[in-house]
Amino acid sequence: MPAVTVENPLTLPRVAAPADALSRPVLAVTTAPTGFEGEGFPVRRAFAGINYQYLDPFIMMDQMGEVDYAPGEPKGTPWHPHRGFETVTYLIDGTFVHQDSNGGGGTIRNGDTQWMTAGSGLLHIEAPPESLVMSGGLFHGLQLWVNLPASDKMMDPRYQDIRGGEVQLLTSPDGGALLRVIAGELNGHLGPGITHTPITMIHATLRPGAQIDLPWRKDFNGLAYVLAGRGAVGTERRPVRMGQTAVFGEGDSLTVWADDTQNGSHTGDLEVVLLGGRPIREPMAHYGPFVMNSQAELRQAIEDFQAGRLGTIPAVHGLGEPGVGETQADGSGAEG
Repeated sequence: MPAVTVENPLTLPRVAAPADALSRPVLAVTTAPTGFEGEGFPVRRAFAGINYQYLDPFIMMDQMGEVDYAPGEPKGTPWHPHRGFETVTYLIDGTFVHQDSNGGGGTIRNGDTQWMTAGSGLLHIEAPPESLVMSGGLFHGLQLWVNLPASDKMMDPRYQDIRGGEVQLLTSPDGGALLRVIAGELNGHLGPGITHTPITMIHATLRPGAQIDLPWRKDFNGLAYVLAGRGAVGTERRPVRMGQTAVFGEGDSLTVWADDTQNGSHTGDLEVVLLGGRPIREPMAHYGPFVMNSQAELRQAIEDFQAGRLGTIPAVHGLGEPGVGETQADGSGAEG
């Protein structure tokens, strides 16, 4: 799990919550069910079973992999539509190529993030490059869906390619943790991701036995998803492990601990994604790749897609037309 790292974290700015900060309690710890998405790559559904009031403005998140493909096995997603929200694809290991019907897209690799604001709508595809399909290799990443407020749902689509070297790197006071701020801010340190809905997204790596106690905006919610390893969350030290999400209550700091031993030894780290956002608190209507405010808007999105108003597939791909049925009707899964 290379993402972005440094040889000596103590050369980085150090961050800690004030001594009088109110630590957020842990309301729940859930375990992500596993499944398959797109053309058949394995995922963990990080937010399954969590009440939306604790997720808002986030909609869903899938951990893609970690999987070591044999030659010929790497898979992606077929062409599919989106409207009304943003997709954030954070690639930890491997390579993914993105393209949309507006001519946008790009290639992301280890530690890169591809931020797509679907807005009024487009067609989109994600796939491994032909070289990776031929060779096989490690693939691991996250896809997060971030809702847009009603005022921004029909904005023009936009891409942001965030290279791994652009993320803001921070550490804990003792250097035991590496914090990668992908979007938002932490204690005044800004990440490169530009968001319409105010959020913070951090990938934290904690060495065995390390602890982080981070300042956290009171008006944000708080979530921690464990990518790898074992540890604990909150001052009550609620145990967490790979594939689990901790939901935090109110307060102005988050606490995460890494177990002294990881996977039965002192090697390996605790890898956690920390998320916070200002709730939109608007009605949400969700069907597959569309996230709107009402059933009428969902019907309009489907009608616009079927009428070709969300764009057409570039002829160079020679692929068939996509269908809403190619995504899950309940809206779960990382459809890209």
